[in-house]
Amino acid sequence: MDFNLTEEQQLFFDTVSKFARNELANGTAERANARQYPWDVAQKCAKYGLLGITIPEKDGGVGGTLVDAIIAIQAVAEQCPRSGDVVQAGNFGPIRTFSEFASEQQKARYLPDLLSGKSVISLGMTEPDAGSAVTELATSAVEDGDHFVINGAKIFGTHSSEASVFLVYVRYGPGLDGIGSILIEKETPGFTIGKSSRFMNGEEWSPLFFDNCRIHRDNVLLGPGGFKRQIAGFNIERLGNSARAVAVGRHAFNVAREHALTRKQFGRPLCEFQGLQWKFAEMAVRLESAQLLLMRAAVNAGDGLPSAQDTAMAKLACNEAGYFAANEALQIMGGLGFSEESTVQYCLRRTRGWMIAGGSIEILKNRIAEGIFERRFPQAAPAPTVR
Repeated sequence: MDFNLTEEQQLFFDTVSKFARNELANGTAERANARQYPWDVAQKCAKYGLLGITIPEKDGGVGGTLVDAIIAIQAVAEQCPRSGDVVQAGNFGPIRTFSEFASEQQKARYLPDLLSGKSVISLGMTEPDAGSAVTELATSAVEDGDHFVINGAKIFGTHSSEASVFLVYVRYGPGLDGIGSILIEKETPGFTIGKSSRFMNGEEWSPLFFDNCRIHRDNVLLGPGGFKRQIAGFNIERLGNSARAVAVGRHAFNVAREHALTRKQFGRPLCEFQGLQWKFAEMAVRLESAQLLLMRAAVNAGDGLPSAQDTAMAKLACNEAGYFAANEALQIMGGLGFSEESTVQYCLRRTRGWMIAGGSIEILKNRIAEGIFERRFPQAAPAPTVR
């Protein structure tokens, strides 16, 4: 059993890492603290073929594997954490779900701009009263001739302030089988993007409101009964989240390592103090262990979708390892790490957010437990007994 990258994969990592080091490493702190989406980075990444890696060539993508996309995300994020988000947006999340289930007409309409770095797609899933309990979403899609009338609201969507098209989870009818999704463009009548807010990591999001928003049936991505297929595709989103968490944690680790080698206190380099040596040892073990679980999930998926169990274990391990490494790196660097002049504080805030987004740590543990016991543990309250 070989846990190393193949020669070809290592060459790809080295090539992407060199690109990121030469073109993205300068200005990492400024980019991390900026409010706007880094469109310049998106177009550079598109030029180097780092968007649409897992999308088939016939659709304008590269036709690579999940492992290839993970390699690209990590090679970029280790050099510039904020730029890793761009590679993520071009390979995982809603763009991957879209490319998996979209019609040829839909692909031809949206993929060219998405893969050239000129546009970004946002996922409208979370609602004011439906977060982890996504099956309780209330945004409705009522059929009306050749159209669907959409009513409801979404919150916390990544890139919701910058996106030009939105992949929106909707309810066509009651129950789990009534859930599907629809594509809605910015500026569509009846669709309003609310005032933007900021997460702790500085990322912007905007609430989405649908008031009798009429969408032609050509924009249906998945109709009734599509929920399970959408969620299966969402496992790929979790691998992208996991890849960034480890890479951003490793970025913080590397910054702190350089600091410990060069910074002196009491006449000695920091790396000579045993207490800090132990911190670095534990960071390294956690990051490497999480990376192995991530690669296992991707490799086991082959040419298909990763399993929910493998993905849950990978995301849990990667989220916790990335956050732990960023937190310890900040502590090692003290006030310098806490300063906005350093990317380490950004890494801490970024990795903390991923412990919520894409499936919270607690939800992941529930899923892992279901795999252990080979049974479901429904979180919904039991239906009242009828007497």
